[in-house]
Amino acid sequence: MKSRTPLVVVGDALLDRDVTGHAERLAPDAPVPVLSRPERSARPGGAALAACLAAGDGREVTFVTALGDDESSRTVRGMLQDRVRLVEIPLTGALACKTRLMADARPLLRLDDGDGRAAAATPEAEEAVAGAPAVLVADYGRGTADALRAALTARAAHAPVVWDPHPAGGPPVPGTRLVTPAAAEARRFAGRETAGPDEDGAKGPRTGLRAAAADARRLLELWDVASVAVTLGEDGALLYQGGTPLLMPAPYRAGGDCCGAGDRFAATAAGRLADGELTETALREAVETATRFVADGGAHGVLRESAPGGQDAAPAHGAQELVRRVRARGGTVVAAGGCFDLLHAGHVELLQAARRVGDCLVVCVNSDASVRRRKGGGRPVVTAADRVRVLEALDCVDAVVVFEEDTPERLLGELRPDVWAKGGDYALSDLPEAGLLESWGGQVVLLPYLDGRSSTRLVERASRGPGAAPRSAPSSRR
Repeated sequence: MKSRTPLVVVGDALLDRDVTGHAERLAPDAPVPVLSRPERSARPGGAALAACLAAGDGREVTFVTALGDDESSRTVRGMLQDRVRLVEIPLTGALACKTRLMADARPLLRLDDGDGRAAAATPEAEEAVAGAPAVLVADYGRGTADALRAALTARAAHAPVVWDPHPAGGPPVPGTRLVTPAAAEARRFAGRETAGPDEDGAKGPRTGLRAAAADARRLLELWDVASVAVTLGEDGALLYQGGTPLLMPAPYRAGGDCCGAGDRFAATAAGRLADGELTETALREAVETATRFVADGGAHGVLRESAPGGQDAAPAHGAQELVRRVRARGGTVVAAGGCFDLLHAGHVELLQAARRVGDCLVVCVNSDASVRRRKGGGRPVVTAADRVRVLEALDCVDAVVVFEEDTPERLLGELRPDVWAKGGDYALSDLPEAGLLESWGGQVVLLPYLDGRSSTRLVERASRGPGAAPRSAPSSRR
């Protein structure tokens, strides 16, 4: 893997806690849900989450933040150990801790404790910023960025600085390469919180792309920065550098917990700018990474994702998190597999039918090497990365996992789906997975398959050129 440029993250650490359970009844003494069978978890929050995500990308990360001697500070300090190089500045008061009460993955209530703020910069912190190849400022409005404003201003003249702002914090320093407010934040910073007439005289709240473009244009006028990217949630991000804005749409609509998606977006953008990428390229990758982050369950798995080895060490993590969530609410997990080299109508009909069998569909895809072993040296025509991207764009597909072996038994053993769906051109005797599914109570099902469709046939037809007579059809298997 190509080495990644080190990154300095400056910002306010928080402690995030989740209490997750099931709400199946109301309390007898008040009309409030009762959270039963609760599970408790904790993770780094705020700028500490951004730092862990950047480190999980394989970067050397120096994290400059304010910590104290309170319990929350000690907990976060322990979580960051061996993940980032920690440079502390003094904290007055207790570190902020946010506790979410969740029922079946949906927030019920949030409790906020701790009013600590950064006291002042230290020489070590200023030195870390002064020597940074690139800086991500994850401002959560608790003073760390303000304490280091002079050092950040000086560094912005020589290295890329990405600023993720907060309404309670200060503006980005002059010369910042990229500012990444969410749409609601951009509206507030631009002074457009009160609805009024827009440019063509229409009255009412300004929403969507038009509002984001106007807000980004205004912020570029207010702040002496190079570019503003307004994040739009499941719609992607809008980049404005002057002139016509550039929309970076999300690759698909991800259903999941969006907690931490802004930090994932900013950490990716800052890292790619540190590596020397153009702003447009960095933003496209940031949108794709943030979308995948939400689909994978958001910030819940950050400690596993940030472990040595990064995402390559657990390629099925997103699918496993999806399976866990579906099972937690009593749903049925369906899996399907194949090469899917050239996606055609037969594939789409099979996947749509498989999705209707249960509550989520995980597609298991042969890697490039696996396809070559099965189909020959001229295959695959489409790389695994692009095959995954196309499959993820289908509404019927909830997750895609690539496996290296010739058959998916190992992956199926990890996911343990309730149903393994195959096209009706197979016979049960051809499927060694049948016995494996039966071992944990699963079921193999055959689904109708459009006759005569196959990637192999499409490749052969393309190689003959237009007007050539068709050959006799091979098997329609994928």
